[in-house]
Amino acid sequence: DRIGELDREGANIERLLTAGVGINAEGGEFLEIIKKMVFQGKPWNEDNREHLIIELGDIMWYVAQATQALDIRMEDVLDTNIRKLSKRYPDGTFDAYFSENRAANDR
Repeated sequence: DRIGELDREGANIERLLTAGVGINAEGGEFLEIIKKMVFQGKPWNEDNREHLIIELGDIMWYVAQATQALDIRMEDVLDTNIRKLSKRYPDGTFDAYFSENRAANDR
């Protein structure tokens, strides 16, 4: 089967799947809190702030699972992202033009 084949090729599919599903599930919980504040009148208070922090921690746990599956340090992921964004936004700030008009190899 394909999962076994990928595992034999060195991919840690079980951990990657756990990470991918977890990041999305916990991201949904994080967004649900924000949605309720924006659209349903949920207040901005310390309890809701703490709830967001807890959900963010869950997201980070799954991100850490992904880094383990990919055998890379979190710092390396962040450095890679900073390099990518520095190329995309040469002035160091967000620009809608560069966001929509990316270079061919910009992922």
